[in-house]
Amino acid sequence: MTWLERVYRESCYNRETREGGAMACARVPLDEQQVTEPGPLGKEHTLPALHPARKEERCFVPYKPPPEDGSPAEAEEFLEHAKFITEDLDWLLALPHDKFWCQVVFDDSLQRCLDSYLHHAPRGLDLAALPSSPAVVDMQRCVHRAVFLTFLRMATHKESKESFLTPAVFGEIIYENFLFDIPKILDLCVLFGKGNSQLLNKMIENIFTQQPSYYVDLDETVPTVLQVFDTILDKCGLYCEGAAAMEPMKLNSQKQRTAMTMSQQDLVDLVLYLCDSTTTIHAFLDIFPAACSSFHSHGFLSRLTSFYESAVPDLENAVRKRNFDDKGLQEDLWKRLSHSCRKIVEMAHLLLHHTCLQPILEGGENMQTFAEELLQHFTSFLPEKRFLSDYDEQFSIADDISLLQQALPLIDETRTSYLLQGVESAWDSVGRRRPHSQTRHQGAAGGAAASSSSGFRVQEERESEGGESLRGAEAMLDVPRKGNNVSSVINTANLICFYEELLPDLGEGFLLACLQEYGYSSELVINNILEDRLAPNLDKMDRAMPRPVKEELPDVLNVRSNVFDDDEFDVFRRDQVDMSRIWKGRRKGESPQELLNDKQHIAEQKARYQAYETVVDEVVIEPGASAEAYDLDAYDDEYDDTYDMSQVGANDLDGDSLLSRRPFTVPQILRKGNKPELEEEGEDEEEEEPLQNNVNRDQFVQDPALLRERAEARRAAMHQRKGFRPEQRPPSSVVGQPKGQGQNLDTFLDRRKKEANKSRGANHNRRNMADRKRNKGMIPS
Repeated sequence: MTWLERVYRESCYNRETREGGAMACARVPLDEQQVTEPGPLGKEHTLPALHPARKEERCFVPYKPPPEDGSPAEAEEFLEHAKFITEDLDWLLALPHDKFWCQVVFDDSLQRCLDSYLHHAPRGLDLAALPSSPAVVDMQRCVHRAVFLTFLRMATHKESKESFLTPAVFGEIIYENFLFDIPKILDLCVLFGKGNSQLLNKMIENIFTQQPSYYVDLDETVPTVLQVFDTILDKCGLYCEGAAAMEPMKLNSQKQRTAMTMSQQDLVDLVLYLCDSTTTIHAFLDIFPAACSSFHSHGFLSRLTSFYESAVPDLENAVRKRNFDDKGLQEDLWKRLSHSCRKIVEMAHLLLHHTCLQPILEGGENMQTFAEELLQHFTSFLPEKRFLSDYDEQFSIADDISLLQQALPLIDETRTSYLLQGVESAWDSVGRRRPHSQTRHQGAAGGAAASSSSGFRVQEERESEGGESLRGAEAMLDVPRKGNNVSSVINTANLICFYEELLPDLGEGFLLACLQEYGYSSELVINNILEDRLAPNLDKMDRAMPRPVKEELPDVLNVRSNVFDDDEFDVFRRDQVDMSRIWKGRRKGESPQELLNDKQHIAEQKARYQAYETVVDEVVIEPGASAEAYDLDAYDDEYDDTYDMSQVGANDLDGDSLLSRRPFTVPQILRKGNKPELEEEGEDEEEEEPLQNNVNRDQFVQDPALLRERAEARRAAMHQRKGFRPEQRPPSSVVGQPKGQGQNLDTFLDRRKKEANKSRGANHNRRNMADRKRNKGMIPS
């Protein structure tokens, strides 16, 4: 049985430790043990098992990565240096439990050696630059194995029934001595994740379980991870929703640097930075899914999708269109960028799977809440057309929605159909067609090659020596040998150029239509063209058709409309502005007295107002001179006014004239006042009486009695014309007969009616209020 198998079987994940076995509890942990050792003078003295005096004096050398150029001298130096590290770590792993922990806790050179390997060890895509020397590859694998075993033993608080640490003390030791922290755990995941995911998962779970403070550190680390994406957006000249978008850009500042304008070295560094960051974060979330909740609580998913939609097209455009002297460098950058895009999509799927889908599959409580959250996330993806199409290509959204409908039949079908239509619209908007058969990742750890984010495919060839896959601690990303042909990334432009060289008589527009028809499959396109078996719609097209030119959208500054357009201070259309006309505050050299004494504007207006000074009533025209010589308009006093009062031609009949149907009518405003026309506009409107000739038009207020008399006369005439008869009410008999002679029934009823209705007039309810006062004793009875 190897040491690794013994650690795996009798580690802290042992059932006896989880159940608190009586035998394990009866033994003394290492942190409570005492040892007796001989002193300097030969006398024995007792020390704690974990004491600095028990540390062995040994110097662990830092790690240096393999040389890139592969010169014999540098390769020999690396082999010798790596041999020292391997021998020291093998010696450390062979120490007993107490000695091992004394060396780990109190030896600073050991921690520097381990940290240097985590910092400088080549990652997966970096291994392509390593030399193909078998000795270098074997030595790198030995160092890789030894470092992983060291970290694995450091994360184990129980190696056997006799060798173990108290869990609480173990958590305090690794936390206070910085044996593990969040950056180290991230590096461990990205370096040793392949082939060791289960061991790493149990190892990290044990660390977080025994020391919950690491969860707090993880929550504080997530904002720093988000800052990575903000930094990349800032370098690309893009503005995000975070802190980078708060600072405004000055108008007179230099043009913002973009991915197309930055230097080639800066672009290379930016792509490498993105690739390393996305690979590391994805490896951590894949191996330790419990961290997904911490990332999800900080809005990591929304920031991830917005970053993908903003930065990825810009970076892809820069890598594809810029001129590189080294085409191998351009191919490597494109491969890393495609790898980064795939990892971002997989990260989004991990967050959705572990925070929303997994609780639904487990059938726990609040399934409806998790389903609603998942649908909300899919809805938030709809504006991100590029990200949505790439996500759907790797992880079918229709499958997830189908799963929701099976688990929760009450899901709104209108909403789900809207989401599916949005996915189809995303594919159409990015100008791509969904492939009929595509390889999908069923889990976050899927190793199959997926199509890259922009429809260009990247295939990662993974080979292992002797046809055997690496297992356990020896597993690491395979080191490709020189001469391995990694498939290059081919985009649409390259495909069209290839077809033009192969079939020069075909136009770019026709080739592009063929690619779109057959799903960008080069084999199908070439085969159908050569065998003349194209689809009917392609067969009818002009084979020399050029590629359609995309109409560029006009600049916003050119189509805007503003009152200040084309003025002397329009900085959007003028390269130079007279700065002498611009100043801040009061103009230098000016004073209020000088401003008031400046009469220049009066002199400028003097000539204009002099034209109004000369007024001539009569102009004497000399005999024989014309009016034009005196700037006078000709005036003809002999105006013929014969037909001014006659309606000449007014009543002539025309085919389309209104006069054929209605007679000519003088407007009411022009009628004379002594001949008004009475018009009835309604039954309730009063008629206007014609003005009398004797009415004084200058009279401001007429006699009211006369006005009432006229109104009564008009009212009576109207009633008479309409046949209205006023109601004849019998006279009231309230007065009745003199007192003592008796009253008839009508008088009695009228009096009672008057008494009951007194409150309808003024002084309402005076009788009731008087009775109320009298009842309360306010008025003596």
